[in-house]
Amino acid sequence: MRLACAQILSSTDPAANLKLVAEATARAADQGATLVLFPEATMCRFGVPLGPVAEPLDGPWATAVREIAARAGVTVVAGMFTPADDGRVRNTLLATGPGTDTHYHKVHLYDAFGFAESRTVAPGFEPVVIDVDGVGVGLSTCYDIRFPALYTELADRGAALIAVCASWGAGPGKLSQWELLARARALDSTSYVAAVGQADPGGADSTGAPTGIGHSVVASPWGEVVAAAGAAPELVVCDLDLDAVAAARRTLAVLSNRADFVQVGKAESRG
Repeated sequence: MRLACAQILSSTDPAANLKLVAEATARAADQGATLVLFPEATMCRFGVPLGPVAEPLDGPWATAVREIAARAGVTVVAGMFTPADDGRVRNTLLATGPGTDTHYHKVHLYDAFGFAESRTVAPGFEPVVIDVDGVGVGLSTCYDIRFPALYTELADRGAALIAVCASWGAGPGKLSQWELLARARALDSTSYVAAVGQADPGGADSTGAPTGIGHSVVASPWGEVVAAAGAAPELVVCDLDLDAVAAARRTLAVLSNRADFVQVGKAESRG
């Protein structure tokens, strides 16, 4: 698989951000990529009210992304905001392309480091794996990367590659944590992990919102860095050897060697 990670710098203008999606998708397709990953909050950066920005999955912004993917003949995954039933929004990944039209609502909300995403964002509940040219691709968003169980579940559901679309918060130690977590989740799931983030805007947001630090990274099932970006906007294109996933799972059988602690506890209580 040839993968493209489009590390962009989203603004507060969804129409302008659509142009970034169109430009990066066309460039990626020209370089032979079949899957193009964009960051969380591609539709609109954090730090502004999200309710007025949110649109349904059949609204004009998502429809335009579908048209961009169709013209290029590739699968695109991009972060947007959709309305929730309780007046909040959902932090959503739209996945669209040949044979694919689905979405993932972020499960783990970023109530950490002084930011409360759950105040305005409602959580999702269901892991999602899409098919891209016969390859299972799991979907996850930003803070999800701190929760290993999601990644082993995506691998159990057939993912050989797991996307992490993020707008990572800046701060002391945050860059090293980002890189470490991407590599650790690759090892946990013996899958490729492609962690694509918003580029660094070059200054802290006055609201404390996570607006990105760049440094997108692709890690192999062995936790090795396959490709990486700097802080600025960048299109990272790399080839993934999917045979490496099967080889890693034969050699490092962490998925099949896992203990079922619920069953272990029941057995101990019976004994």
